Amino acid sequence: MRVLVVEDEDVLADAIARGLRWEGMAVDVVLDGDAALEKAAINAYDVIVLDRDLPGVHGDDVCAQLAGRPGGARILMLTAAGAPDDRVGGLNLGADDYLAKPFHFPELIARVNALSRRTPTAPPVLHRGELALDRPRRRASRNGQLVPLTRKELGVLEVLMSADGAVVSAEELLERVWDEYADPFTNAVAVTVMRLRRKLGQPPLVETVTGGGYRLP
Repeated sequence: MRVLVVEDEDVLADAIARGLRWEGMAVDVVLDGDAALEKAAINAYDVIVLDRDLPGVHGDDVCAQLAGRPGGARILMLTAAGAPDDRVGGLNLGADDYLAKPFHFPELIARVNALSRRTPTAPPVLHRGELALDRPRRRASRNGQLVPLTRKELGVLEVLMSADGAVVSAEELLERVWDEYADPFTNAVAVTVMRLRRKLGQPPLVETVTGGGYRLP
């Protein structure tokens, strides 16, 4: 899952990003509304955690511009304005969810995960041949046997399974599973795929397509 955190308090933004990354998400951070619109135009996000009171373009205007785009990100408004009228106003702008500050971090994680599942193209449990991936529980299994995977390995497996047999390039995996701070020349994707292939066991399931990327046939 790739998440954009839009929060003008840099300490809080960093704390949110670190917590989401700990849960295996790829996270980008911006501190104002103008940068949020620029990032959303360039990258495909699953969820946007959006502060309402932003410098530059106000959070309300950011939400109104991004909400409802076909295939666009789900929006979680995260703001100190937590009165019922504030929540109603935010939801009427197109936000998918609304969480008032101060908040309980496990609740934020649960809400982000719930928003990421609100699409018919991403069912809670993915199946591909002998493989199953329980997205909410972050568990993978082969022929019913649990396969212990790291967060990045789970992320790569999720992208490959969602591709339904299509080839996924290393560049796309880097964009979807890591974040904008990943070195484009890193071998992290190749190393992660190698470890994933080994952990999934025999016969090997992840194919390398020369000049193309990887796939699950």
